[in-house]
Amino acid sequence: MRQALRSAAIVAPILLLTACEDFSFGNFDRYKEDFHYSYDLAPGSRISVENMNGSVEISTWDRNAVEITGTKYASSQQALQELKIDISAAPNSLQIRTVPSFGTRNVGARYTMRVPRQVQLDRIVSSNGAVRVDDVDGIVNVHSSNGSIKVWHSKGRLDAQTSNGSIEVTGHTGNAMLHTSNGGINVEINQGALSATTSNGGITARLMQPDTSQPVRLESSNGHIELSLDAIRDVRATTSNSAIVVRMPSSASARVRARTSNSSITSEFDALTHGMTSKNTMEGTLGEGGPLVDVSTSNGSIKLLKL
Repeated sequence: MRQALRSAAIVAPILLLTACEDFSFGNFDRYKEDFHYSYDLAPGSRISVENMNGSVEISTWDRNAVEITGTKYASSQQALQELKIDISAAPNSLQIRTVPSFGTRNVGARYTMRVPRQVQLDRIVSSNGAVRVDDVDGIVNVHSSNGSIKVWHSKGRLDAQTSNGSIEVTGHTGNAMLHTSNGGINVEINQGALSATTSNGGITARLMQPDTSQPVRLESSNGHIELSLDAIRDVRATTSNSAIVVRMPSSASARVRARTSNSSITSEFDALTHGMTSKNTMEGTLGEGGPLVDVSTSNGSIKLLKL
C-alpha cells in the first residue's frame, strides 16, 4: 500500500507537467469544434484574453485587424455546445473570454491570433496551457498556471508570470519583470531593466544595455544563476543550494560584494584594489569602482568571469 502511494505521488507531477504545454490528455478533447473570427482594430489598441485549459499564441502582421482561429474541446457533446467564446469588440479594444456553462474541468480551448504589431496586450491569461507572444510593439502582460511562457522580440514593458512552467524571453527591448515557481527562466534583453524570480529553477540572463537607473535583480531557490552583462550596472543576485556565475567585460570597473557558505569564490579579474578576499567572501573594488555587483548563495560556488 505504501509503495502504491509513493508511485501515485510520483505519477501525479508527471501528469501535471505533461499537461503544461497544452491541456490535452485522456478524453478531454474527444469532442472538438473549430472557430474563426476577425475584427478591425486600430494600432495601439488594447487586447485581453482569459482562457482555460489551453494555449494562447499571438503573433503580429501589418494589418489593422485581428484574426482569431482556434479549437474548442470537451469530454462530451453537451459540454462542447455549452462552451462559449465570448468576444467584446470595439475600434480600440478587444476582450476575449472562454466561458463554460458549468465548471472548467472537462472543457478547454486553444487560440491562435494575429494582431497589429503596435498593440497593448493588457491581460493575456491561460490556465493549464502555454502562452506564446511574438514581435509585439507595446505592453505585454501575460499570466499562466501550469504552463510555460515564451516571448520573442517584443518592445515595451513586459510582465510575465506563471507557475509550474518555464519562462523564455528572447530579443526583448524594454523593462521586464518575470516570475515563476518550479520552472527556469532564460532571458535576453537588448535594452532595459530586469527583475526575475523563481523557485526550484535556474536563471540564465544576458543584458546588452542594462537600464542605468535600476539594478538587475535575480532571485532563485535551489537553482543556479548565470548573468552576462555587456555593460556594468548594479546587480542583486541571490540563490541557495546552487552556484552563481557573473560574466562582465574584461575592463569592468565595479564594487563587488560576494558571499557564500560551504563553497568557494573565484575570479578571472585582477585582484581587488581595495577590500578583502577569503574562501567564502570577496568584498572591495575592481578597477576604478562604480556600480555594485552584490551576489550571495549558500551551498554553492560564485564565479566572476570575463566575457
